[in-house]
Amino acid sequence: MSVALATVVGGLFALGTFLLLRRDLVRVVWGVSVLSQAANVYLISMGGVQPGTHDTVPVLDAHGGAVPETTDPLVQALVLTAIVISFGTTAFALVLTYRAYQENETMDVQEWR
Repeated sequence: MSVALATVVGGLFALGTFLLLRRDLVRVVWGVSVLSQAANVYLISMGGVQPGTHDTVPVLDAHGGAVPETTDPLVQALVLTAIVISFGTTAFALVLTYRAYQENETMDVQEWR
């Protein structure tokens, strides 16, 4: 993983943790969302092509003998599934946040009855 990508992943984890520790419930939901996206970026960055290694694709290996550099498709499929689940979970959490606001008339968690 490159230094720039490691910095981005670290920054996303730091931002998600910062938002998760706030008193406002919407910021807590956004913190959970940012943390899940940081985990997805981390998985994608770790599942990439390693320098000096070549994974062979059986379909393309017989055509011309060229060995293309490919990434692991399993990681990409898992991250795509995680993105869809994260979107649904975030939407559900925002609906629950709105319901909590209706019940308590405030978004501040420490002011609830």
